[in-house]
Amino acid sequence: MRLRVAVLGAGSFGTTMAHLASYKAPTVLWCRRPETAVEINERHTNESYLPGHRLGSQLQATDSIGDAVRDADVVVMGVPSHGMREVLAGVADSIRPWVPIVSLAKGLEPGTHLRMTEVIRDVLPDHPAGVLTGPNLSAEIMADYAAASVIAFENGEVARQIQQIFHSGLFRVYTNQDVAGCELGGALKNVIAIATGMGDGLGVGDNTRAAVITRGLAELTRLGVAMGGDHSTFAGLTGMGDLVATCTSRHSRNRHVGEELGRGRTIDEIIDSMNQVAEGVKTSRVVMELGEKHGVALPIAREVYGVLYEGRTALDAYRGLTRREPGAEKDPD
Repeated sequence: MRLRVAVLGAGSFGTTMAHLASYKAPTVLWCRRPETAVEINERHTNESYLPGHRLGSQLQATDSIGDAVRDADVVVMGVPSHGMREVLAGVADSIRPWVPIVSLAKGLEPGTHLRMTEVIRDVLPDHPAGVLTGPNLSAEIMADYAAASVIAFENGEVARQIQQIFHSGLFRVYTNQDVAGCELGGALKNVIAIATGMGDGLGVGDNTRAAVITRGLAELTRLGVAMGGDHSTFAGLTGMGDLVATCTSRHSRNRHVGEELGRGRTIDEIIDSMNQVAEGVKTSRVVMELGEKHGVALPIAREVYGVLYEGRTALDAYRGLTRREPGAEKDPD
């Protein structure tokens, strides 16, 4: 019997993963807006989030969250990190016992500092919690460009079963049991992507971009290891791979935010003009709190936070970074 999949959240990545899963398993996509569900069912498109791309005709959509999860063998959470807890609470009475829950969100919960799998376990403690993450830009996946991702569960057998749902010829899915490391790489790199985008908006050049990405990897690795991740994970797809894609792609929401900041726009203007969430904006505040808690130096994240929340400009941020005295490369900044 094929596993039945429910994907909650019809944003770009949730819709993309539902599209892929629908070729391997009966898949239902929950949409907040009834008109989006009608569009997917009747026209097989989601123009608000994936303009110009056609979805598999076998994918079914609904605006009833209870109907979406009631018969599901796997539930995939495609909602932003700040809405994860609310949506999980909303399905608590409808989801069947022991059904694995997979997070797609790349963020940390404000206030609690919890990773998304920790939020899942907090709300639904009897359900295995995992994450699907990596350098996965929705527009390229939908255009049939080759890509790779990671499915991480502490239980390797659960990971292998869910791996088969998403793995296809051009979309390769690897397994990993370091859930913390995989999640933290995906969340922390968004802050570095904003920093890289600010440099692009300022026109600082390729050498500077490479330095920010590389030193940013060092920052997120230090914090990720301090929070329980395995050092080697951050050199893989969910660390370096995701960081490079997010910092360099024109499709990256977080890089876009940084680039617009570099061009002089305010964060409020930028957010108001976007129809999708850039997780790094909220995550930057959480990252600074975590850095202080764990005693980890985060100079790049600190400059991003200053621009987002303290009225500094992108130029101020880059001046601040270049004024720092460099030590040994392997030492904390």
